[in-house]
Parts: sequence; structure tokens; C-alpha cells
Amino acid sequence: MASLVRHVTIDCADPYALAGFWAEALEGTLGEDDNPGDDEVLVESAGAGLLFIRVPEGKSAKNRVHLDLQPQDRGRDEEVARLVVLGATVLADRRTPDGRGWVTLADPEGNEFCVERSQAERAATGGA
Repeated sequence: MASLVRHVTIDCADPYALAGFWAEALEGTLGEDDNPGDDEVLVESAGAGLLFIRVPEGKSAKNRVHLDLQPQDRGRDEEVARLVVLGATVLADRRTPDGRGWVTLADPEGNEFCVERSQAERAATGGA
């Protein structure tokens, strides 16, 4: 049998704070034993588990791997606005006039991620 991805692990300066952002972003939950100051904090959500690990060095380059989020119960633009209120920053807007594309954001520690169109938005524009 093949291996399964158990967690996506993200190096960071403050695991509890960054996990808090991602728990809200993904409407997930923090591990019940996780507390401020912990070196490892887990976020469990319907889509994936994210494990945040404290490292001494800061982020120094563009991510080689990033998350692509697809909103489930709201549109892409509404989701981008919600994430900005939570503490994300818009880095690049790749939306096109025909409704396709995505928005690249950074989480509070600068890790890039993208927000794509929802399934309903894809269906409405006939796009994949």
C-alpha cells in the first residue's frame, strides 16, 4: 500500500500564533494539548492536517511548496477578504476578466498560499 500524507509541516517562529491563524482560515481546530509557547502545534481540518514546528531561522526565500485553498461555502473574493481580516496579506492578484485565476497571499509569517475559485464559481464559468 502507498504512503499517505499525514500532515503538511510548516517551519515557523511562533507555532501557536501561526497555527491560530490557520485554524481560523481553515475553520479547523488546534490540537487539544497545544498551548502558547509549544514548539509543535497541530491544526486539524476537514481538508488536511497542518503541523507547525518552531525553527530558529526566519523565512528567507519563496516557498517551494504552498497550499491552494478552494472556498467551500463562499466565493473566492469573499474568502480573500476574510483571510485578509484574519491577518493575511495579498501578494499578487492573478484573477482574469473571465473569472479564472487565483489570488496569492501570505500568512502572518510570510508563507505564500493561493485562493482559487470555489466549485460553484468554476461551474458557473464552465471552467476547470
